Amino acid sequence: MNTEMTTIFGIRAIIEAIESGSTINKIYLQKGLRGNLYYELDKHIKQHKLTTSLVPVEKLNRLSKNNNHQGAVAQISPIEFYDLEQLIEQTLAKKELPLFLLLDQLSDVRNFGAIIRTGECAGVNGIIVQKNGSAPVNAETIKTSAGAAFKIPICKVDHIKDAIFLLQASNIKTVAATEKTEASLYDVNLKQPIAIIMGSEHRGINPSILKMVDYKAKLPLLGEIASLNVSVACGAFLYETVRQRLAVVS
Repeated sequence: MNTEMTTIFGIRAIIEAIESGSTINKIYLQKGLRGNLYYELDKHIKQHKLTTSLVPVEKLNRLSKNNNHQGAVAQISPIEFYDLEQLIEQTLAKKELPLFLLLDQLSDVRNFGAIIRTGECAGVNGIIVQKNGSAPVNAETIKTSAGAAFKIPICKVDHIKDAIFLLQASNIKTVAATEKTEASLYDVNLKQPIAIIMGSEHRGINPSILKMVDYKAKLPLLGEIASLNVSVACGAFLYETVRQRLAVVS
């Protein structure tokens, strides 16, 4: 499968891509764009809650490699995303101890790719991201994931809170990785249906999300640096889950 990001340009072409159900990662729009066709595109953008960025015309020229873009360029994801509700139902039907991973607006594509790779190796049943404000699945993400992005289901939701409500309603416990707790990860029972939540690189997990979770846990830091890279911390959380579950099996 071709892992390169598909780039389309021209307002009408982008509208048709949206109407056909293509997964749009991001739409770049020229500053000051006007006209009936643009307003039609804007209606679709708002209806589907698509991520946009206002940019100068020079950037659009570079993205489209020509000037015939009509002020709009879109990038289409190389993978298809899963419906979260269906994925939860299918996973619960097959797995006694499902393991999900939620990423609260992680923004770096390399971190995202590394987490996808570790998640696939650790047996994660699905990764959940927010539609807006999250790192896209692009060629660099897939390269960093070593192709794991094609092997593990990835879901997009309007808000991480929606996913938490759905998971908890399915008796899946949520565990937030945060330094804002005294509880150690090693004291949390991970031998049950679990969804691990990782925060963004700069602010961690949103405080409103921390109020919703079943458990908050942190890793012990014995050096002078105050935090771990999010992909490294994620790996530690996932493999503590694997360790506990393997201990039960043995």
